[in-house]
Amino acid sequence: MRNNHSESFLMFILFVSLSMKTAIAQNSTTIPVKVGVILNLDVGFDKMVLSCINMSISDFYSVHGDQYKTRLVLTARNSRQDVVGAAAAGLDLIKNVEVEAILGPPTSMQTNFVIDMGAKAQVPIISFTASSPSLSSLRSPFFLQATQNDATQVKAISDIVKAFRWREVVPVYVDNEFGSGIIPFLTDALQAIDVRVPYRSAISSTATDDELGEELYKLMAMQTRVFIVHMSSPVGSRLFIKADKVGMMRPGYVWIITDGLADFWSFMNSSVVDSMQGVLGVQPYVPKTKELTSFRNRFKRKFLQDNPDIVDADLNVYGLWAYDAITALAMAVEKAGTTNLGFQKPNVSSNSTDLENFGVSLSGLNLLQALSDISFNGLSGNFSFVNGQLKPSPYEIINVNGDAARGIGFWTAENGLIRKLYTPINNTTSTYSTSNSSLAPIIWPGEATFIPKGWEIPTKGKRLRIGVPVKIGFTEFVKVRKDPTTNSSIVEGYCIDVFEAAVKLLPYALPFDYFPFELPDGRSAGTYNDLVYQVYLGNYDAVVGDTTIRLNRSNYVDFTLPYTESGVSMVVPVKDIKNKNAWIFLKPLTWDLWFASFCFFVLIGFVIWVLEHRINEEFRGPLVFQVGTSFWFSFSTMVFAHKERLVSNLARLVIVIWCFVVLILTQSYTASLASLLTVQKLQPTVTDVKELIRNGAFVGYKEGSFVLGLLKNLGFDESKLLVYNTVEEWDALFTKGSGNGGIAAAFDEAPYIKLFLAKYCSKYTTVEPTFKTDGFGFVFPKGSPLVSDVSRAILGVTEGETMKEIEEKWFGKEANCPDPSTSLSSSSLGIESFWGLFLITGGVSVLALLIYLVVFIYEQWDVITSPDYKSLRQRAVALFWNFYNRDLSAHTIRKNEVNDQQIQLNEPVVGEPSPSAYSVQTDFLGEQDRVSSENGDRNSNDQQPLQETLLNSPAIQNHERPRVTEIMQD
Repeated sequence: MRNNHSESFLMFILFVSLSMKTAIAQNSTTIPVKVGVILNLDVGFDKMVLSCINMSISDFYSVHGDQYKTRLVLTARNSRQDVVGAAAAGLDLIKNVEVEAILGPPTSMQTNFVIDMGAKAQVPIISFTASSPSLSSLRSPFFLQATQNDATQVKAISDIVKAFRWREVVPVYVDNEFGSGIIPFLTDALQAIDVRVPYRSAISSTATDDELGEELYKLMAMQTRVFIVHMSSPVGSRLFIKADKVGMMRPGYVWIITDGLADFWSFMNSSVVDSMQGVLGVQPYVPKTKELTSFRNRFKRKFLQDNPDIVDADLNVYGLWAYDAITALAMAVEKAGTTNLGFQKPNVSSNSTDLENFGVSLSGLNLLQALSDISFNGLSGNFSFVNGQLKPSPYEIINVNGDAARGIGFWTAENGLIRKLYTPINNTTSTYSTSNSSLAPIIWPGEATFIPKGWEIPTKGKRLRIGVPVKIGFTEFVKVRKDPTTNSSIVEGYCIDVFEAAVKLLPYALPFDYFPFELPDGRSAGTYNDLVYQVYLGNYDAVVGDTTIRLNRSNYVDFTLPYTESGVSMVVPVKDIKNKNAWIFLKPLTWDLWFASFCFFVLIGFVIWVLEHRINEEFRGPLVFQVGTSFWFSFSTMVFAHKERLVSNLARLVIVIWCFVVLILTQSYTASLASLLTVQKLQPTVTDVKELIRNGAFVGYKEGSFVLGLLKNLGFDESKLLVYNTVEEWDALFTKGSGNGGIAAAFDEAPYIKLFLAKYCSKYTTVEPTFKTDGFGFVFPKGSPLVSDVSRAILGVTEGETMKEIEEKWFGKEANCPDPSTSLSSSSLGIESFWGLFLITGGVSVLALLIYLVVFIYEQWDVITSPDYKSLRQRAVALFWNFYNRDLSAHTIRKNEVNDQQIQLNEPVVGEPSPSAYSVQTDFLGEQDRVSSENGDRNSNDQQPLQETLLNSPAIQNHERPRVTEIMQD
């Protein structure tokens, strides 16, 4: 039946060719240009393509027949789905028919052979179905790929994978030129977004159903659940039917098909469609236009008419590319001209082969150049060649749901994943999106609506093999012991409990078994680096223990988030130096604060004297007595023991502010001294790493720890490094001391230090510096999807009460010990903490002095302007003596004077003084003014003659001479 159909189809082709030749013969003005077509004419898909080609020629010349002198004449050859058949067809078309261009062959493998012949004969080869990236135009300038190169869709696929945050992907492809050509590009695109490809499933194009099932069962045994399928329609259809039968189309699986399958969606039968429910796919986007709709209707009628044995007519993008490719070729032939049509025959011997006996096209170069310049809007969209390849177009992302492939979004090279395509007029976005929110809701395999996580522990797979370290000391973290009954290993400890608590928080079951990293005799099989490397080698699936996250280890494995404190610190003994420093009482304040405080005490004393000495008898007397009284008053405020009475309001204001400052100073000094005396009891014996290196002191580290490398990098001599395994050994080394077989300091990680100080907090402490590390983490293979899930579970453990319970179980309740991270030094108080108070005090004192000065000058203005003083020096001396002496006009001085007079006259001092008490002073002052006026030219410092004149004056003789003398002395 198939042979009859083939013969009928060939007769149809022959009839079409003869009809066109007859039409050309009737029109002497047209020039025929021979074009070859190589297709698998036994396949319905290729019949569809050939029908599109014929309709394209008919449509083109029906529109442009009057303007074009050239006419394409097709010569079709059947490749019979064989590489050799395609090569033979190409050789016949070039050698015997002497075509100017060839369309096809349909597959990448067939095209690979024909390309070389086209390059030798300089005949352009135009393929609209061979999409393998290996068929690059760089290999031959005469090859034009009128289809989307498979390499252009890998970016769209990688963006889908990135949008849903899948960490592992397995490509499933047909093992031929078409399938393997995309793999290098796909792998590079996935690695660029940090996605692993743990396995590549290459399936033969001739694989049986049993072989497909065997490969699928192998994929089921893996953790990865995201598969990218790049196959031709025949093999891909059988693959999905088998995958559905073995249970790989249930929830949790992800299948992404390339355009190799997505473009043939309309050719698949219902059984294949039913098995592909929930599959995602990418396919070139074809704009929906009126011309396309009209062509689809015409194609369906003509195709069914020409092929009565076919029930339904299907059209896909390859048929549209074939239609546009013929249109482009017809335009290019007219543009290249007909002056050089034909072949140049080679000079070969009679016994040469057919490959050596065909000529070179004279129009090949011109036609190739013309094809490269063609650009137009065809049925498939914008059609033009860029470097021998069809210009890339957007990709549509589809989701198989029911009996249709539903569009859920698009991908463009400019914008990434988008929900709708924007036209150039309203395109307002320039951001590149890789978010799954840019896509419509997706129905996943098994009709699931939740996003698959992309991996799972296979139910029929092995349990996780988890390696644990074997150690002597610090067994609170990890401890391996033997069960006396079964002789099996029992693993326990802080790290084990944290891991098991995290596993319980996972949303799925995670079966695992512990395997101690030990030798047959029970000793450790190596260092922590050796244990971590076993995961890289595949001997363990994970490592659980007190394993520190380190950069060199992360080159081979992945770590979860840390679940302990981080950092490496120095542990040293503490010493008690209580009462050994006789000058410790000076340390609470810095020297600049001591000096500033002393200066302000002196300043306050001086200010109080200035404000009080003229009106306050307690600040009178000989000069030395006045100085002593002023400073005594100032310094006595330090302990608030001042007893002198202040009578000036300005002085009272100054002393109120100063007492507030003194109160703060004394309280701060007391607190700082108390803190300093307390801290001195825990003074570390060593505070500097460089001092240890310089003195050649011995230091310790935990055996097997990476701290050894850290100490070497710091400059420690390896001969000065001692190891310990337990906290008891650690303490014993400290007890011996450096030089006696012990150590002066030890370097270790924060969790071990915390455990050590919990037992010996009264003897040791930590000091700076702290070297940064990332704490303990669990180890998994590079790219393992368990890393992110376990890390999130660790956060759930550490942020809840579970972690506190685990710590109390293994380390006990927190001891009443000083925080080892707290600095042991107590800084002295500096002037920077009190400069504001000093500024206020100084400002008030200066303001008080200025006010006093203004008032004094105002009161002494008659002295300043008096004509009795002939020189500035005399006025200054007079002002100085007036400033130094009592202010007799002040009420405090007057009261004192009256009281003294009443006592000397044996008069009772009750109420206001009698008039006679003022008579002496009044007569004396009046007489003094009179004498001074008469002797204005007398020197003011010449007091003795003035006093004698006053005593002998008649006004003074009426009073008692002793009282007058006392007033004059005062």
